[in-house]
Amino acid sequence: MRAILLHLHPVRVSEQSIRFNRTFGLGGMAALLILIQLITGILLRFYYTPVPSEAYNSVVFTRTQVLFGQFVRNIHYWSGVFLLLVAFLHFLRVFLTGAYRDTRKINWLFGLFLLVLIVLLNFTGYLLPWDQLAYWAITVSTNIIGYFPLIGESLRTAVLAGNELNAETLRTFFTFHTAVLPFLLLLLVMYHFWRVRKAGGIMLPVSAEKGEMVPSMPNLVFKEFIVALVLIAVLFTFSVFFNAPLLEKANPAYSLNPTKAPWYFAGVQELLMHFHPFFAAFIIPVGVVVFLAWIPYAKYDVPANGHWFISPAGKKSSADTARFSAIITIAGILFNEYILNFETMLSPVPAFISNGILPMLILAGFMAAYYKYYLKKLSLPKAETVQAVFVFITVSFIVLTIVGIFFRGKDMALAFPWNV
Repeated sequence: MRAILLHLHPVRVSEQSIRFNRTFGLGGMAALLILIQLITGILLRFYYTPVPSEAYNSVVFTRTQVLFGQFVRNIHYWSGVFLLLVAFLHFLRVFLTGAYRDTRKINWLFGLFLLVLIVLLNFTGYLLPWDQLAYWAITVSTNIIGYFPLIGESLRTAVLAGNELNAETLRTFFTFHTAVLPFLLLLLVMYHFWRVRKAGGIMLPVSAEKGEMVPSMPNLVFKEFIVALVLIAVLFTFSVFFNAPLLEKANPAYSLNPTKAPWYFAGVQELLMHFHPFFAAFIIPVGVVVFLAWIPYAKYDVPANGHWFISPAGKKSSADTARFSAIITIAGILFNEYILNFETMLSPVPAFISNGILPMLILAGFMAAYYKYYLKKLSLPKAETVQAVFVFITVSFIVLTIVGIFFRGKDMALAFPWNV
């Protein structure tokens, strides 16, 4: 066991690098959650039947007739949710400490791809219970794919293996969820950890003293063990008190109201409430992905220093940008919902313009004004300006997701959570 642990880590590590607030253990937590997902997924697979006529009943049987079946299903469900949240926080931590540049460029891209894989794992698993929640959430999500230009409908048909959810859809999702995606995820996770070691471990602040080199065992391994125990305790406690959702069996003739996409796509669904589908489902998401992939290859005027937010000025500008993003996003949602709907007001104008180009221009105008009258006056280096844009996008997406999950009620109208 000692040999295996030392193979996963360098023999000796800097005392500074294993301080908890360097990484908060997020990478290790993600790896542990992946392992928990694999173990519980294998256990659930013994009782699951990937056929529409039997899938729902097999889940009910697991919940009610299998010893600890409900508990194992809860662990599997909530570990998937926790994994996505932890991976997202790890992604933020890497960016905000500058650990995405120079020799770490490739690993940033693989990390981005890993995040996408984790989303796809959650997405493909969402359909498997074949209940009303799963059926209509996946229907909404795959309808979003149909908005892609030129290939949208063809891609949607390929994903569904038909024009609507059917037995082939379930079988395809089951195969990807239990075989293809876990295999890819494991390969990339191992490569991702190897790249971190090759880059010299986590990025330390340039002003931090390297400190004494200490053995990984027990100094690092013991801390990881404690974090793992705490995570497992939280996950198991959560799984005891909160059951994984399961509604009645899927009924294609009766849709839920509201019909919502899975929670991690709620932000995109919320965008569809305010923008033309071409912009909400394609232009904006693709633009964000391209921006994230471009970040490590931009030419910066200051080197990465391993400090959170680069400098005090970067921290202040990011905090102000987060507030600005939250305010402008909430104001835009309320304005469009209650005051002015461009598509209705400009009905003679094509929706592509009135509900697409026009609101995009308005949003771009606000961002340009914010840059000109605030960010530019701070004389920020390019790295901190890019950081501010990243924070704006992230906070806006979080706000859209929260609104989509908690504040959309019947007929997708805005409502307080207790009235949803």
